[in-house]
Amino acid sequence: MLGDSLSAEHNIPAGSGWVSLLERRLAEKAARPPQVVNASISGETTAGALARLPALLQKHRPSVLVIELGGNDALRGLTPAQLRGNLEQMIGLATAAGARVVLLGIDVPPNYGPAYRERLRRTYAELAAAHGAGLVPFFLEGVALQPGLMQGDGLHPTAKAQPRLLENVWPVLEPLL
Repeated sequence: MLGDSLSAEHNIPAGSGWVSLLERRLAEKAARPPQVVNASISGETTAGALARLPALLQKHRPSVLVIELGGNDALRGLTPAQLRGNLEQMIGLATAAGARVVLLGIDVPPNYGPAYRERLRRTYAELAAAHGAGLVPFFLEGVALQPGLMQGDGLHPTAKAQPRLLENVWPVLEPLL
């Protein structure tokens, strides 16, 4: 798992995030469950993750890499083309290392404008299609803007929202495991 604060249990109790819930689900389903490595960092950008990825791939040799990144890039004003370039390089590195990739798409607040939001959404869909990657079009589906499911900052899901995030990812991830 390579992500940002949405996957790094930002401001929620340790062990309550969707990646921890995934790990528990896998342990219940298999006598020898796959190892889950959460290499997510709050504040991570696609450029930062791209710089860290070669060492992570070499150390962990994943069969599946879930990439949940892009929100911090958008908040910093990166263009969808820059985001796309970084994600495409990550997909290439992961694929070359023998890992299948799942992209978790993000969205940004409406004040970014409809054109930017649409280009951002298309970036994930086009990359997934071009590289045969799994895609969750909007990772926060059913969570964003829902009372009680978002923290006071309006950006980060609460602990209560984490099972829903896992359910958003599971249908795409399960067939790859």
